[in-house]
Amino acid sequence: MQTFLEFEKPIQNVIEQIEKLKEVAAQGSVDVQPTLKDLEKKLAETRKAIYTGLSPWERVQVSRHPDRPYSLKYIEIMSDATFVELHGDRTVKDDKAMVGGFGMIEGRTVMFIGQQKGINTKMRQYRNFGMPNPEGYRKALRLMKLAEKFNKPVVTLIDTPGAFPGLEAEERGQGEAIARNLYEMVQLKVPVICIIIGEGASGGALGIGVGDKVLMLENTWYSVISPESCSSILWRSWDYKEQAAKALKLTATDMLANKLIDGIVEEPLGGAHADPIEAGRKVKAEVIKHLDKLTKTDPEKLVERRIKKFCDMGVVLKAKPAARKR
Repeated sequence: MQTFLEFEKPIQNVIEQIEKLKEVAAQGSVDVQPTLKDLEKKLAETRKAIYTGLSPWERVQVSRHPDRPYSLKYIEIMSDATFVELHGDRTVKDDKAMVGGFGMIEGRTVMFIGQQKGINTKMRQYRNFGMPNPEGYRKALRLMKLAEKFNKPVVTLIDTPGAFPGLEAEERGQGEAIARNLYEMVQLKVPVICIIIGEGASGGALGIGVGDKVLMLENTWYSVISPESCSSILWRSWDYKEQAAKALKLTATDMLANKLIDGIVEEPLGGAHADPIEAGRKVKAEVIKHLDKLTKTDPEKLVERRIKKFCDMGVVLKAKPAARKR
């Protein structure tokens, strides 16, 4: 059963009409093809009208859509052969919110790493709602180092509301684990492609987000804080989340304009949840395109460019020393 967001109600109405028409056709010998074609055309037009004018807050909602494909689904679509998942950080445990392992794209072995959310209530609890603990980031780093050892490129899929903020996570070094990943990822001597497929919140996203190419799907967001949290801090209420989403400049278009990402991956009409297979194919095409170029680059050059790329972000102003009074 499909789930529809509040602003998707017109789409829902047309889909329900199509389903009823198909039921009528299945029960009798009535020719419904002309009407069905008209409704399918109307559905495409309605989706286009709604999705070409989404506000920042509506894009945040789409990024959280429960029918949206998650990391394992993208890996399944992109992999030519069986994905071999690897487990554990070799210190504490296997964090189910972070998945990773070897797969193949067009005959090329790739290390996939991604944050995984659950597809139902039980799986969401199992995956800790896509919020990794320190051992999740340490597992990710272990897999990156393994990929570097065997000279295999790394593809990370980012989709998290943030790193797990629990007391036990802080006790095990959540901040250190993320900081270590930033330090190590920028120095990896293999190509690294990072793709935001859903939510990209704070250091939880950045912990696997340092790459030669950082891409965002069309209806995703990337920010130091979520609109709700921003609203609660500034206005002491979640009621201003729409205003916060606009002010944060967190959409893919905003991020590209500010030169914080390298490209936007177009989603199928109606969002990735409307056609997960097509969304996966589009992501795969982007990965192949960038890997073809990056794999030809000298490893030392890769590291040099990656460091420069992230050092050039933002603005640093040096204050002039105050003149001494005589």
